Amino acid sequence: MKYRLQAIIFVFVAFMLGCNEYMIVGVLPDIAHEYHDSLGKLGLLVTVFALVYAIFTPIITSMANRWRRHHVLLVLMVIFFIGNTWTAMAPNFISMLLSRILTASVAGAIISMVLVMASYVAPREKRASLVSWVFAGFSIASVIGIPIGTVISTTLTWHDSFWMISGITIIVFVALLWLVPRDTPQFKSTLSKQFVLFKDSRIILGVSFIVATCAADYTIYTYIRPLITNEMGFDNTWLNWLLFGMGIFFIIGNKFGGYLADRGGIHRLSGIYAAMTVLFLIFGPVLPFKWGAIIIVAVLCIAFSCYGSSTQLMFLDIAEKQYPQSLDLASSLNSIFANIGISLGSFTASQAVTFTAMKNLGYVGAVYGLLATILVIVLSKKYTGMRNY
Repeated sequence: MKYRLQAIIFVFVAFMLGCNEYMIVGVLPDIAHEYHDSLGKLGLLVTVFALVYAIFTPIITSMANRWRRHHVLLVLMVIFFIGNTWTAMAPNFISMLLSRILTASVAGAIISMVLVMASYVAPREKRASLVSWVFAGFSIASVIGIPIGTVISTTLTWHDSFWMISGITIIVFVALLWLVPRDTPQFKSTLSKQFVLFKDSRIILGVSFIVATCAADYTIYTYIRPLITNEMGFDNTWLNWLLFGMGIFFIIGNKFGGYLADRGGIHRLSGIYAAMTVLFLIFGPVLPFKWGAIIIVAVLCIAFSCYGSSTQLMFLDIAEKQYPQSLDLASSLNSIFANIGISLGSFTASQAVTFTAMKNLGYVGAVYGLLATILVIVLSKKYTGMRNY
């Protein structure tokens, strides 16, 4: 019974973090209107958040093993609450930027610690399923959090959307006080000993694949609201339903990813990302046929989100067998490099829309998609685990 409750709260932590990170995409036009800034400039909020996330996550995760893991997690939750509440009150762009930096600095370490705890509390045969559900927490944020946040933003103000997240954070914090495991094993080591993980070519290929995949994702996801309303021609009523639908397909992708992780993992991904690249290439020409474009977006959502369980279990497998002192760092690689990819993709998109039409963003995504496909093919040849299917 306790394991089930712990699993639920781990998913809620991911949901809370997903709302904070992704909701900005849905309310970006409203923030731009209030601050009298361009969407291109406000898109940097996504870029900077992801960049800070990627820089601070390995540092905090590697240093945190000096203290009890559950104590560190609770302290980071308090900092996250302060950062998100600051965002809710931000009166201008600079204040918003600083609040997002504070929140991003701890968000990655929070989910990394949760993933380590999840891998210890789950029975071995349920690890892939629980990991996929934790990643699905981010997708649930897309299904529920982003549409609700967008509705709150359009009917009240975008500030109220972030106040909602602060309320969720308080509930999650209280649940963690009760349910967080206090006896997960820890290996104390120096920062340099943990980073020896990056001498492994399989790790380098894995994280590079994640960067390319997430960069492809955010070439269009950064501007998904104007793409749906301005390019496809849907009104705001349809926008909320379509964002909800995208979240459903993200969840499907995460659960499909858990299925793949149990049946070959990394070795089953190359065809998916080759297909994703093709979909990016036809995205622009199909935009005028709005329902065709939405179908493409739905399939892309599945492709974007199905790698997480396979890469997470691969990183943990490599670390457990060869680099046990780097286990906490290994658990954070998905979130670190996903955010590097998000930063790269959102920056590329924000630059691209300054000199080309928004409908051409699919071609930019195709470049990253092709790179992701090549990387996962090479990785599949290097990594021999998960070949039992």
